[in-house]
Amino acid sequence: MNSFHRPPRHPHAWAWLFAASQLAVVAIWWRWGWQPGLAALLVSHLTLVWATLRPQSRLLSPVLTRLPTAEPVVWLTIDDGPSDDTRAMLDLLDARNARATFFLVGDRAQARPELVGEIARRGHGIGQHSHTHPQARFWALPPMAMRAQIDDAQAALTQLAGAPPRWFRAVVGMANPFVAAALKRHGLARVAWSARGFDAVMQEPAGVASRIERDLAPGAIVLLHEGARHGRNVETLAAVLDRLDQHGYRTVLPEQLEAQA
Repeated sequence: MNSFHRPPRHPHAWAWLFAASQLAVVAIWWRWGWQPGLAALLVSHLTLVWATLRPQSRLLSPVLTRLPTAEPVVWLTIDDGPSDDTRAMLDLLDARNARATFFLVGDRAQARPELVGEIARRGHGIGQHSHTHPQARFWALPPMAMRAQIDDAQAALTQLAGAPPRWFRAVVGMANPFVAAALKRHGLARVAWSARGFDAVMQEPAGVASRIERDLAPGAIVLLHEGARHGRNVETLAAVLDRLDQHGYRTVLPEQLEAQA
């Protein structure tokens, strides 16, 4: 089977590259003076920050941004559950003959174990989305805290779902240099997205669906959420499924494409 599930192979390569860049900074500073040296220093550090904050960046670890297919299919992904929306979303997906991967938060899954089992029982995927979803500081977590977030969530979801998740999505998509080593330990592959509608904050389902519609393409990874405070995530999912139908797209799980390859 030809797999596009790619956990990090060299999780510490970034450190060697960064060290080499700092040696280059020293050489530039010594040879041409402080102004070029300072500019080189800023570029090297800003590159690391950019790689952390940009969800689609592959500089720190491999990341899947779209499925490698020319078929009119998309991977529907739903973050931040389980929540009060989960069961209604499952019913809607069943009614529309659609499949999705739910990227679950570990401690939320432990609080609602029956929903984790229901997701798996109905044939949907389960991915990992950290253990406590520290939205404001996930991108800046130090090594041990990052490892705990990923280790604890993987243990919780494996126990509840009966199988270990294969896919990981960073909180807010931002993965700092310490994510890769933790992913490698569990054979997790990082997933970003190629189509999003900001439904965690936007309340109008039609507006979210229109934003996603603009980025639809074969193999698109669609990012949606559940449990937002505005309470309209289920309506938004229905609107997005309508747009997919209008454009002749169907939903698929990556494992189905891997099996066909």
